[in-house]
Amino acid sequence: MYSGYRFVSSLLLAAALITPPGIMAVARQQDEHRQEERHDKDKRYYDKDHKDYHNWDNNEDREYRQYLNEQHREYRDFSKLKSGEQQKYWNWRHSHQDNDHDHH
Repeated sequence: MYSGYRFVSSLLLAAALITPPGIMAVARQQDEHRQEERHDKDKRYYDKDHKDYHNWDNNEDREYRQYLNEQHREYRDFSKLKSGEQQKYWNWRHSHQDNDHDHH
């Protein structure tokens, strides 16, 4: 009977040691999913040619899509563009200011 208790307690100990990494893995996956949902929102980009910052929000995303349309390009996530391609957008953006001047 004593060996039965020992076996059960060993199983409980093993479960306790294995569970925290499993919980952490699930939490990490949830964080990654939340970051994907946010996409580029809440990001801030520095425009080195114009020496200013741009907050990426719904308005900026709309302008970026307009830029892509005018350039006859398919949508690509802005954050994944090479810096030279991003700079082309910022140059276009400064020459096509919208009514929302709150981008700094």
